[in-house]
Amino acid sequence: MNLYEAIFVRKSIRNYEMEPISPQLLKEICDYHKEIEGLNAGIQTEITVIDNTKKHQISLNPFGVKAPYYMAIYTEEKDKALMNAGYIMEQMSLFICSKGLGSCFVGSAKPKPGMGKLGDKKFVIMLAFGKCKGSPYRKAAEAKRMDLKELSVYKEVPRQWMNQLLEGARLAPSSMNSQPWRFVVYDSRIHIFAKKHNMNHLGKWEEFNFGVMFSHLMLVAEELWLEVDLIRLEDISHKNFPNNQYMLSAILKP
Repeated sequence: MNLYEAIFVRKSIRNYEMEPISPQLLKEICDYHKEIEGLNAGIQTEITVIDNTKKHQISLNPFGVKAPYYMAIYTEEKDKALMNAGYIMEQMSLFICSKGLGSCFVGSAKPKPGMGKLGDKKFVIMLAFGKCKGSPYRKAAEAKRMDLKELSVYKEVPRQWMNQLLEGARLAPSSMNSQPWRFVVYDSRIHIFAKKHNMNHLGKWEEFNFGVMFSHLMLVAEELWLEVDLIRLEDISHKNFPNNQYMLSAILKP
C-alpha cells in the first residue's frame, strides 16, 4: 500500500494495544520524515517519538487517546508553519497506515514540561500511533465527510482527474471533522477557500487542517502523474464568495 491508497482506507484510531512494535519498523517510521518535502521548504521541522509502552510519558486530558507511541512535530515559527506541519504530519499518518498500524491526531496531548521547544522549533501537535484493537482500515464510503456537491462550486465541467483530486481532498481528516475547505472548480484549476467563522483569521487547527488537506491533493496529483502548483493568486480575492476566505489555488501546469 502506498500513501495514495492509504488516503481511501485510513481512519482515526482511538483504541490501541499497549505493546511495542519492532525496532526496525519504528526506525523506518522515524526515518520517513526525512523523505517528505514540506509545503514550504524554507520551514525546518523536527519530529520526536515518545515510547509510552512502559510508563505514562505525556500529559493527557481525560478525553485524550492512550497509545503506545506518540509522534511530536516541532517547527520553526514562520508564516504558514502550522499549515506546513499539517502537510507533513498527514503524510506521516498515511505512511503509518500503510504499515498496518493505526494513528490519530491528539490536539490535547502535551509534551513533558521543558519539552515545548526543541532549539528554535516550537511544539505543534502529537500523533498517537501503534497496533490498534480491530482493523486500522475502513472503506472510503464509510468516511463521515460532506459530499463534493456541498463543498464545491463548479464553474466548468470537471475532467475525471479533477474529480479524483477533489475526492482525495474531500477525504482529508480535520479537527472536530469541521471540513472547513470549499472549492471553486474550473477545467484546469481549483481555487480553495476556507469557510469563515466569527473571526476573520484562521485558528491554529484550521491552518493545520488545510495542510492536511493539501497533502491529500498533492499525493493524488503525484499518483496521476499531474504537475500541480499550489500558489496564491493576488487577483483572486475579489472573487471571494460570502462567508469564505481565499487560501490558495491548485493550478495544473501546462
